[in-house]
Amino acid sequence: MKHVRRQEILDYVTYEEQRDQIRKKIMKIKELRRINVGGILSFLFENTDTIRYQIQEMIRVERIVKEADIQHEIKTYNELLGNSGELGCTLLIEIDDPEERDEKLTQWLDLPKHLYLRLGDDTRCRAAIDERQIGDTRLSSVQYIKFNTEGKTPCAIGSDFPLLKVEASLTNEQKKALSEDLV
Repeated sequence: MKHVRRQEILDYVTYEEQRDQIRKKIMKIKELRRINVGGILSFLFENTDTIRYQIQEMIRVERIVKEADIQHEIKTYNELLGNSGELGCTLLIEIDDPEERDEKLTQWLDLPKHLYLRLGDDTRCRAAIDERQIGDTRLSSVQYIKFNTEGKTPCAIGSDFPLLKVEASLTNEQKKALSEDLV
């Protein structure tokens, strides 16, 4: 997947002027790439457009102008994108009740090791996880993960974690969007 380059990033004033129209476009892109599984796991598959948007939002919110700081944001967010044949995504574990969330995030420490994309031939691609987001006793409710599909389009996403066995089939539109991201 093509990474975001410095020349694609607007200064925060110019971005602010164009933000409404950019935001509308990005929300449509994200809509196709957001997949809810079991009412608890929301996977947002990232692409160059969504990552560029995140970088622009950080620069806008934090009023970043130093070149080194802009380069840092670009490098950090580009890490979320997959390399050739990979899909990168942000996983949000969405449990509203704070007590239940704390309990589950403690019990589900190994959840990321059980996440998968199912391909058309029924093989499962396991998630590659960012170990920096897993503590000794608790899982973060936001995870950055990658799936190496070797360029193949997934047809489902799920978890075979013993405490959370769920799977969701991808719609044709979602498959098409992810297939385009893999090109």
